[in-house]
Amino acid sequence: MQEKSSGEGETRVTGVRKVTVDADRAGQRIDNFLRGELPGVPKGRVYRLLRRGEVRVNGGRVRAEYRLQDGDVVRVPPALIRSGAPPPPDKLAASMLDRVLYEDKRLLVIDKPTGVAVHGGSGISHGVIELLRHARPDLRDLSLVHRIDRETSGCLVMAKRRSALRDLHKRFREGQVEKNYLALVIGDWQYGEQLIDVPLLVQNRRGGERHVIVSNNGKQAQTRVSLSRTYGIYSLMQCSPVTGRTHQVRVHLAHTGHPIAGDERYGDEEANRTAKKFGLARLFLHAQSIAFVDDSGNDLHFTSPLPDDLERFLTIGIIEARRNR
Repeated sequence: MQEKSSGEGETRVTGVRKVTVDADRAGQRIDNFLRGELPGVPKGRVYRLLRRGEVRVNGGRVRAEYRLQDGDVVRVPPALIRSGAPPPPDKLAASMLDRVLYEDKRLLVIDKPTGVAVHGGSGISHGVIELLRHARPDLRDLSLVHRIDRETSGCLVMAKRRSALRDLHKRFREGQVEKNYLALVIGDWQYGEQLIDVPLLVQNRRGGERHVIVSNNGKQAQTRVSLSRTYGIYSLMQCSPVTGRTHQVRVHLAHTGHPIAGDERYGDEEANRTAKKFGLARLFLHAQSIAFVDDSGNDLHFTSPLPDDLERFLTIGIIEARRNR
């Protein structure tokens, strides 16, 4: 489903610019701000500009994690920008509009399909953000509130305004957002309800691919898990991440000895081949729901039904797999 980038496009050199930060952009990290000001410039190049001091805020050097303040003046250095990439297919962009679960003046929530990245990059031309911006030009300021893996389906929240993005990022940091995933794992889960509390470390492989390992040198990561239903050779789990680390649910479950079915990165190759033989063609991980309180004090709760392909594997594929053991 995802379109690969052709790598083609025109290039242009921008001059030095000074940009004054307004209240709506205050609180944004300088690295993310620069990626918006320098579209098409690789992330690594943005970080080099910061390290070399070519980017200045109020005349001084800043680190990548610096959060902009209202009234800050940012010196944006010259850069070679690649542009002119072909627009996404209209049909694919329009299909994202059919998946909208909720929309108001500040938020947009969609039921993301599997196989679509949340944004372009790393060889991907168009992700959810680019597709929605193409289908709805009024959404040019649309930003991700959180991320889910390309292979994962389900609830994805985006902000239409910078103020909404800041508010929700704060709620995520303070643990005021509830996220629930459904995951089908290999084997018969015998541990009851558990809080998996092991640190995770992100490693970058050749080509920028991210791989996560359990390591005492990593960041704290916690996931609450409980058994929803056992199928003997598989177990359907409810997973609620307390923290939001890269690939957290996938790595935590693999660490328990029960990797997610269909996980080609952290899973069991032989078990994945068997699952595929009986109809599971992808990672069985679904962002079932997300809930939080908005800035007006209203409780918002969004849910996404289990996709047909995953439901079919639960009702038909597993039965066939058990018969052929």
